[in-house]
Amino acid sequence: MKIAPRLDSLQARLIAAAAVWTLLGLIVGGFLLSDIFRASQQGNFDARLKFDLDDMIAAADPDASGNVSLQGRFADPRFERVYSGWYWQIVPQGPKGPQPQSAQISRSLFDRTIKITDSRAEPGGLVWGHGTGPEDKPLRFVSQHVEFPIKATRDPNDNRAYLFLVAADVSEVENEVSRFNGTLIWSFAVLGLGLIGGIFFQVRIGLLPLSRVSESLARIRDGKARRLDGRFPAEIAPLAGELNSLIEHSAEVVGRARAHVSNLAHFLKTPLTVITSEASAQPGPLADAVMRQVMTMRRQVDHYLARARAAGAVDVLGNRTLVEPVLEDLVRVLKRIHAEHALAIDVDCPVSLVFRGERQDFEEMAGNLIDNACKWARTRVSVAASRDGAMLVLAVGDDGDGLDAEERKLVGERGERLDESVPGSGLGLAIVRDIATLYGGALELGESSLGGLEAKLTLPAIA
Repeated sequence: MKIAPRLDSLQARLIAAAAVWTLLGLIVGGFLLSDIFRASQQGNFDARLKFDLDDMIAAADPDASGNVSLQGRFADPRFERVYSGWYWQIVPQGPKGPQPQSAQISRSLFDRTIKITDSRAEPGGLVWGHGTGPEDKPLRFVSQHVEFPIKATRDPNDNRAYLFLVAADVSEVENEVSRFNGTLIWSFAVLGLGLIGGIFFQVRIGLLPLSRVSESLARIRDGKARRLDGRFPAEIAPLAGELNSLIEHSAEVVGRARAHVSNLAHFLKTPLTVITSEASAQPGPLADAVMRQVMTMRRQVDHYLARARAAGAVDVLGNRTLVEPVLEDLVRVLKRIHAEHALAIDVDCPVSLVFRGERQDFEEMAGNLIDNACKWARTRVSVAASRDGAMLVLAVGDDGDGLDAEERKLVGERGERLDESVPGSGLGLAIVRDIATLYGGALELGESSLGGLEAKLTLPAIA
């Protein structure tokens, strides 16, 4: 059995369609999972920023003048390591706006400040946005405006405002997402290959019954079986049943047609025999003309009845005929018919050689050729059957006078009789050629190695 299906087969279409939908599903699912993971990581990242901002505001200690300092109360190793990617800064807010020159910064910023590139205010006083920090790395920040009272003035409305800001390098999120995407890609690739492999074997196994139907039909066509045998799934069983019914119906129709042909032959031959007898009883020119026309009619009836019978047999599936037994039977009968000539008829045929057709048709073709050779042979006739590829070759030769090229053409192509002294209708070779043509074969006339004529018949064989 072939592993790879043909591109125009049902298997290839099912596998291709399922593989496309599987790949699309995996790709869409991969993008969705990646987006979900990115959103989750971004949410966790923002939550950490918000948590650190709340801790920093809680750790701020204002003095009586409204100045604030953390005084070591907000100690986190991430903000102590220079350029660590985690930063904070506290920027005083004056009457004219922020005062960056007076800002307090984390140790991790060293001597830099955070430059804000975009921001978005949210309810509750929080501002989210992006900026750049040391080494121009992109940062995400969260900030909040906080006011502290100036206790020294004893005025409850006298306050000092500060902008508390915590920022972190967004590459941390991107790195996590990249690692997740890498894992996602190779895991989905393995999953996709596994799914496609599973689809391939599922389709192959699911369509095996159709392959069995095809093989069974091939066996029927080659004559190795008469019907579809075996158990089939519920979906295929009706098809197998209908095919068996069709084969049986075809054989029945052909059988009836052949019976009608046989009946027609008997119906026509009886009146022709009566006419022949009446003409023979009254000799004369009219009787001679009638006899010639009756002979012509008989030859045509034999010719076309043989063609009709062979055409019906060709349409029946499952016909097969062992060649060797047929040749042995024919030789046995023809030796008796031509006993007065004391002919030696040699037969050379493999036991396993099988003709893909009906026995009666092969008997008619081989019988005509061997009988014709016996009529013209002096002492010997050779019958050799062999296999040549998908065809069988039957060669029948004799040691008679033979025919030259022009005579072989007249006999082989036009079916003309060259000698009326030998009994027969003269249509033997024409009938053989017509039946062989219906089976996809051919008939050729040539010179025999025995010195006479050789008729070579080519017909389909069964492996």
